[in-house]
Amino acid sequence: MENLHSAVETLVHGANTLFILMGAIMVLAMHAGFAFLEVGTVRQKNQVNALSKIISDFAISCLAYFFIGYWIAYGATFFTDAATLSQNNGYALVKFFFLMTFAAAIPAIISGGIAERAKFAPQLCASLLIVGVVYPFFEGIVWNGNYGFQGWLEATFGAGFHDFAGSVVVHAVGGWIALGAVLLLGARNGRYRGGHVVAMPPSNIPFLALGAWILTIGWFGFNVMSAQTLDGISGLVAVNSLMAMVGGTLVALLVGRADPGFIHNGPLAGLVAVCAGSDLMHPLGALATGAVAGGLFVWTFILTQNRFKIDDVLGVWPLHGLCGVWGGLAAGIFGTEALGGLGGVSFMSQLIGSLAGVVVAFVGGLLVYGLIKSVAGLRLSEEEEYQGADLSIHKIGATSDD
Repeated sequence: MENLHSAVETLVHGANTLFILMGAIMVLAMHAGFAFLEVGTVRQKNQVNALSKIISDFAISCLAYFFIGYWIAYGATFFTDAATLSQNNGYALVKFFFLMTFAAAIPAIISGGIAERAKFAPQLCASLLIVGVVYPFFEGIVWNGNYGFQGWLEATFGAGFHDFAGSVVVHAVGGWIALGAVLLLGARNGRYRGGHVVAMPPSNIPFLALGAWILTIGWFGFNVMSAQTLDGISGLVAVNSLMAMVGGTLVALLVGRADPGFIHNGPLAGLVAVCAGSDLMHPLGALATGAVAGGLFVWTFILTQNRFKIDDVLGVWPLHGLCGVWGGLAAGIFGTEALGGLGGVSFMSQLIGSLAGVVVAFVGGLLVYGLIKSVAGLRLSEEEEYQGADLSIHKIGATSDD
């Protein structure tokens, strides 16, 4: 019996390690989606820079999270021998890998907002500070119960802040940090003339669409594998993600008048919003959540660009910042038993938790990018921006006629 128990335990640990490893690989693949979404959206003279930023930010994020961020969030380090680290089939290491891919999504989100005019090295420094300090501070509060915030919400409102896969912890935080960076950078040269918006259309719709599809597929690892163990896997999460994606796509198609940029960002808006409550909602609630997010993205993107004159190139604040907050609130609405959900959520806790994420992210973003702006500067010179980040920074264009 003892041998049988040991064999079953080994099998369980091995299965859980493989499960979360597959999730880590799927979310890692999403970074290719971030890259091609940006490549297709920016002007051709900035495509190389978009690709270079995403992979470089990922590398910096990995080190920042390994040495600092994971410790801040979970109180765990990896400064021990390999024999200890490899216990239970190395599950603890693979869990770090999985959560690190989430953390690295923050700079990837920000990259799309500050595209075409940000310096390269200062952005890497910002990524180090954000993934090392700002993001894990809030991550630990929500997902590890740090500082008693979750306990206070549960004692006061009957439930803690529920964010299963990161509508607020990852997406809203990334979007609101990006807003601070975009405001400090200012608009691209020539974007606004005489109070009017000058069109700077996407350079490559097929690349934009490819990026959206890669992100969409990887998102099912992002959401479903957030269970982190095989016994926690739920088909409800998968179907809710699917329904939110479809809802976001169709509403963005209608509201955006068949604009391909809106069509391909619509599913992403729906998936951002459903992350928080994907394990609680009825599929019809997920469909409604995604539909609202699709319309919210299109409307706020147009409002941001045209009325507020905020040059957020990929619309990361509307897509991740606002749709992420909506997702936090939606979990407190459609997650209730009255609307077909599993229950165990409080709308007030969802509201307060979402607002806390906004405050931490926006203030943290202003502090990080404000510090870097004062020390090293954030923006390319006017001549470098006119020439394009590809030639100015990387000394090569995206294509060659030779």
